[in-house]
Amino acid sequence: MANPVRWPCEAIWEAVAARLPGFTVEVLPQVDSTNSELMRRARSGRLEPVLLVAEQQTAGRGRLGRQWFSGAGHLAGAPIALTFSLGLNLAPADWSGLSLAVGLSVAQSLHPDIRLKWPNDLWWHDRKLAGILIETANLGEAGSGRYVVIGVGLNIQTPTAPGLSTEPIGLKELVPGVDAAQALGRIAAPLVRTVQAFEAHGFAPFQAAFNACDALAQVPVTLSDGLQGVAQGVDATGALLVRTTQGVQRVTSSEVSVRLQSGPSYL
Repeated sequence: MANPVRWPCEAIWEAVAARLPGFTVEVLPQVDSTNSELMRRARSGRLEPVLLVAEQQTAGRGRLGRQWFSGAGHLAGAPIALTFSLGLNLAPADWSGLSLAVGLSVAQSLHPDIRLKWPNDLWWHDRKLAGILIETANLGEAGSGRYVVIGVGLNIQTPTAPGLSTEPIGLKELVPGVDAAQALGRIAAPLVRTVQAFEAHGFAPFQAAFNACDALAQVPVTLSDGLQGVAQGVDATGALLVRTTQGVQRVTSSEVSVRLQSGPSYL
């Protein structure tokens, strides 16, 4: 029988509770999706700050309704992926760029060479390491902000998933010997600090650090609306800047995806 995972719940609680009164850490053996579970709770009026970890997700979700595939089950008793959601009340003046700030925080907690693919993926040498999904629920009172659910799916082992548009990679290829519990211990408290800093100051303080890790910088890209150009980093609101034949365009729509393209570059 496999030994239970020793999640660092107490250490995370001690690092976060003073910043988030009422904060708890909860681990579920299995759930359809940590984001879905916290959104269900929010809709039923449960709006307390919580870090919800799943040892296994059965219906993980990604951006634009896509399935998040990170493999299933355990290897040698350890989860092959880290899946968790952070839920808390938030009232920033501008929500623009939150997913970028979250991705930056996760990357900085794990390895200095991880790159960020706008708007919500972590990459290592053009391979996908992690994805972020952010959802919100209105609190019902004008000016009181929203309950935000920040979901992170991180490959620990490299999953076998033929046919994916982007080849995956596991954190163990970057940080040998790391497991899901250790990765969570690295990520959780800095993520809370980042989200609270974003609430207070917006994305602008994170812009330079994000651009320093930008996987798309100076890369020819094609947007899902057909626009082609060369990515030029992000602005102070987190909008992607793309230089095209018509000049630099700001890309902000949540319905826009980015893929690498071959063809003419617009310099």
